[in-house]
Amino acid sequence: MSDDSRGVDALRRVARGDREALAVLYDEHGDMVYGVLVSILRQPAEAQDLLHDVFVEVLERAGDYDPRRGSVRGWLLVRARSRALDRVRSARVRHERLTDAHPERTSPASGPDVTLDGVRVRERLAELDPGPREVLELAYFRGLSTSEIATELSIPHGTVKSRAAAGLRALRAELDPATLGGEP
Repeated sequence: MSDDSRGVDALRRVARGDREALAVLYDEHGDMVYGVLVSILRQPAEAQDLLHDVFVEVLERAGDYDPRRGSVRGWLLVRARSRALDRVRSARVRHERLTDAHPERTSPASGPDVTLDGVRVRERLAELDPGPREVLELAYFRGLSTSEIATELSIPHGTVKSRAAAGLRALRAELDPATLGGEP
């Protein structure tokens, strides 16, 4: 019996309520699903948590699997990728709400020194040329990736990277690490 036919059989058994079949699927595909989750989330603990959620969803939705539409492996990966991207988007929305509610705070750290540093950085950022400033604001305050920034601004991906590098160079030149409480 091929790997995929074993997977199809296991999914059919899961759909009928066979929890041992779920364990078979987990044993065969869990490491691969976990690897995809870690590559998207970049946090092993969060990936482990989401791995559990993916297999709970498999238990609940196994009856939806149609072997004519793809392999068991593909079906599992689509579920994992979808859940991971949902988690990333949700975290981005929470971050945007936090920074909208407290624009002086750009990191989870708090306290008067961090707030003052955030104000200094924002002041220097406001002095940058519009191109680099807009790219850095989208990256750091809205949490967008370079690809998302390129799409939002309708500019090439390479231009986003160049503007970000130019902006960071200008900020470094303007901000003495000692005034931010940091080391060089």
